[in-house]
Amino acid sequence: MIVGLLTVELFLGESGSLKGKRRHLKSLITRLHNRYNISVAEVDRQDSWQRATLGIAAVSNHTNHVDQVLAEVVNFIAAQAGLEILHYETEIL
Repeated sequence: MIVGLLTVELFLGESGSLKGKRRHLKSLITRLHNRYNISVAEVDRQDSWQRATLGIAAVSNHTNHVDQVLAEVVNFIAAQAGLEILHYETEIL
């Protein structure tokens, strides 16, 4: 079993409150989960209204598949309006 972990730091420039941030992130998390069948959670910066850190996990039998899924997730997040990726890190276990 191969586990891939992706940590993504985001800047939400259009978010004007914690409520707006959470609404935007909930939508993104739902779309990521449904599209890629991965686990996603906000893991840091819950009290900051313009920054968020997402933890993403993917599991497969093949390293290449995990690598490909996590790369697609990064590209999907980068294409979202109102979000900017500040930093991301991938780890394969």
